[in-house]
Amino acid sequence: GYPDIAPVNLPMAPTEALTRAEQTARALGWNIVAVEAGDGRIEAVAVTPWFGFRDDIVIRVRPAPQGSRVDIRSKSRHGLSDLGVNAERIRAFIARLKA
Repeated sequence: GYPDIAPVNLPMAPTEALTRAEQTARALGWNIVAVEAGDGRIEAVAVTPWFGFRDDIVIRVRPAPQGSRVDIRSKSRHGLSDLGVNAERIRAFIARLKA
């Protein structure tokens, strides 16, 4: 559905990438629910500004040949369509993570 959205490869160890991903999520104003360093996973919630809908986010960091691979998923809890909000959220995260 969104061919421009893909995992991010970072040239750093998974522990560093996890820290960077957490800092990025916090900078975007997401509420961090859990950071599981052993699993390389961050769980967060983003609240939409207009209606206060809660969207669930999971970030996964795995070892990769050149460092780390970061995957992210964002899913609305309610409704049939998110009007592209989750895709934009992921794009913003990826752009900031790479910066």
